[in-house]
Amino acid sequence: MTNVLIWGIGGRMGRTLLECLNKNSNANAIGGVDKFANKADFNIPIFKSVSEINVKADVIIDFSRAEAIYDFLPYAKENKIPVVLCTTGYSELDLDYISEMSKEIPLFKSSNMSIGINLLIDLVKKATNLLGENFDIELIEQHHNVKVDSPSGTALSIANAINEEMNNTLEFKFGRHDSNERRKKNELGIHAVRGGTVVGKHEVLFLGNDEIITIKHEASSKAVFAEGAVKASIFMTSIKTPGIYNMNDLIQSTEN
Repeated sequence: MTNVLIWGIGGRMGRTLLECLNKNSNANAIGGVDKFANKADFNIPIFKSVSEINVKADVIIDFSRAEAIYDFLPYAKENKIPVVLCTTGYSELDLDYISEMSKEIPLFKSSNMSIGINLLIDLVKKATNLLGENFDIELIEQHHNVKVDSPSGTALSIANAINEEMNNTLEFKFGRHDSNERRKKNELGIHAVRGGTVVGKHEVLFLGNDEIITIKHEASSKAVFAEGAVKASIFMTSIKTPGIYNMNDLIQSTEN
């Protein structure tokens, strides 16, 4: 049984993750950390800060905010606990810090915990390899009206995967409100939509002469992300070597 400590348990994803763990026979939540959470709302120990934690976790799953890494990564390092990073919106400074900490402990990092999204990325890479030279590529992402970062971390992951297939020759164009000019051949358009309760939708369009090919993924529930995080947490209990691991590592481990 994998004992999970949930960082950011009071948020929407933290609560969804708890529900998912409560239904899982191979992993369970032994506590949560959230300075805003009401302890009376939960049936497991809730800690307001690192100093209060008195449970022994096998893995930490983070569904909080980007800046929280400066709280839980030192704690994880001190206690030799692997971490599943599910948060997006990291700055370059944050990413450098994560990279440094990965030299000390195993970290699982994915901009999107959905297996389906990672399949989409694989399909998009194959499509880019076949079509990229002759098709314009545009990326549209949609999320709920309380999402903070824009474009989404998943959209950037998709865009980076496309650009790698194009030998990093593409220029990211975030919307087109700041210029009145024709689309450049080497542009990759990235557009963000925010509204309502959209869980997450990512759509990649390959626009050619007289034809359009669309590859898209839409999550109808946050549970798909929580389930992916639980699978990642179980996977990380088998990892002893420090480093940064991702969904490809998880998928490959299930195939072997």
